[in-house]
Amino acid sequence: MKMALATWSFPYCSLPEVVGITKALGIDAVDMGIDYKASVGREALLADPKSTGLALRDYNVDMPCFYYRFGENLDERNIAHPVFFEENLADFEKVISFCLAAGIEIIFILPGVVNPGQSVVDAIEVSAKAFNAFIPIAAEAGITLTFEPHVRSITESPSATLNLLNRVPGLKLTLDYSHFVCLGFHQEDIDPLAVHAAHIHLRQAKPGELQAKHEYGTINFPAMIGTLKNAGYEGYLVLENVHQTYMNTLYDDVLTETIRMRDLVRKYI
Repeated sequence: MKMALATWSFPYCSLPEVVGITKALGIDAVDMGIDYKASVGREALLADPKSTGLALRDYNVDMPCFYYRFGENLDERNIAHPVFFEENLADFEKVISFCLAAGIEIIFILPGVVNPGQSVVDAIEVSAKAFNAFIPIAAEAGITLTFEPHVRSITESPSATLNLLNRVPGLKLTLDYSHFVCLGFHQEDIDPLAVHAAHIHLRQAKPGELQAKHEYGTINFPAMIGTLKNAGYEGYLVLENVHQTYMNTLYDDVLTETIRMRDLVRKYI
């Protein structure tokens, strides 16, 4: 297992600055996204995916995963909305071209939300249809497609997450325990998902709080890393403290929490 940072952890830093922070912390990889100052611009990506991807190679840092969202927020053009299936599929093909050019081997997208007129069952059905269309495109390119179960999505529980996975052969997880812990699930409820993980996000959390300071959270990271080892996981552990309005994650010192998580992870990998 190896560590990485994420561009969206440092919303006011440029990409060269995020890469500099990553290397200064002794970490060799950074995940790319489409939010904040260090982002890949959606318009540029869709207009010229190959050139946009190739430009990232100049930064001389591993970029294992790309977080793509079809709309500007969690609701807009989410993949559980049937109206946007064709548009999202066309965009996804360009995202694949971008990742191939950039040398990025994993994509994570969000599973969607419950849209007006839908039940959770309906939304999962539409989301599964989209993922089943995406999977062969990603597989042909040699790219692993994942989704992240998250608060306010159609996969807010381990059982709902497994339901979606079972409907889409080949689909994997970007797994972040904090989203489940925030909603009150115990760590042992989440552990069975580890065998489905292709990418991992790490941050401390507790019931009611998606992000908690290192000493106040309830996630047992040594136990989690042991679970991942037992599951045969050999991928990246992304240190993902953030400064966002989403779920009120605005009040932690991101750099300090990142360093504390780095030091903890080093002991166990």
